[in-house]
Amino acid sequence: MLITNKVTNYLTLIGRRRTQSLSLPVLTLSVLLTVFLSGAVSGQQKPTMGYAPVNGLKMYYEIHGSGEPLVVLHGAFMAISGDWSDWINELSKTRKVIAVEMQGHGRTADIDRDITPENLADDVSELLDYLKLPQADVLGYSLGGGAAMQCAIRHPDKVRKVVVISYPFRRDGWVKEVNDGLSKITAEVFKGSPMEAEYKRLNPNPNDFGKFVRHVVTSNSGPWDFGADKLKATTAPMFFINGDADGVRLETLAEMYSLKGGGMSGDMQPRSESRLAIIPNTTHVTLMSRMSTIVPMVNDFLDAKAQKQ
Repeated sequence: MLITNKVTNYLTLIGRRRTQSLSLPVLTLSVLLTVFLSGAVSGQQKPTMGYAPVNGLKMYYEIHGSGEPLVVLHGAFMAISGDWSDWINELSKTRKVIAVEMQGHGRTADIDRDITPENLADDVSELLDYLKLPQADVLGYSLGGGAAMQCAIRHPDKVRKVVVISYPFRRDGWVKEVNDGLSKITAEVFKGSPMEAEYKRLNPNPNDFGKFVRHVVTSNSGPWDFGADKLKATTAPMFFINGDADGVRLETLAEMYSLKGGGMSGDMQPRSESRLAIIPNTTHVTLMSRMSTIVPMVNDFLDAKAQKQ
């Protein structure tokens, strides 16, 4: 009843276009409400669409724009829809964007395999092979950000640069409220929501929404750690983008950036090729509404040439 009341209250707030701090599991739900209740997608050239046979999946993808390739990975329970489509369209003004719907999400049917950043990263690697792309940049939000990091860890030759939006490299990198709320997310939280409706509209198994929610939650509720040594060993420059109230511990962000060579005085020695941005007055949810701030920073990072040592 408490969760149901919180969801109802948040739907009311969305209707008034107001933003307030939220408790989890409503935080996760609110991310998706923000995405699916956004305005109409701006018109651009029709994308190339298809399904790639990767690791037992028929993974749906779209290709927008032209230029250097950038794979974009959505967050948990999301799809190529709403705000995420707006991000794709904006990014595709300057590069070729390969947008995918990850395992179980959107038009991609679920399979009997954990939905983890590691597995999702392996899917991206296979997709690049399928598209005959030897290398690409990768940008991911939330769960997709974890998959983007794992692309650099597990498939370093295929990744040029990585943008990670709001995801830590180990489970205790989330604040306590986030970790406590993860196991409480159920399909009931989404009942009657745009996310549930979108899943039923797009997914090949429209009646399996409850099963899908349980699958995502159980796949990510145990202890996990990408490994500080593995993150430090990655060769791809990384851009960590977070809100100052997005649920990732600030000390974890500092550690991640330090592992990638950050935290030094750029006036005294060459700077790290990796970057860190903390957007003020921004939560995990409202990062999606900061596109006009974040996308130019992403483009600047991706376009930057390597510094002379």
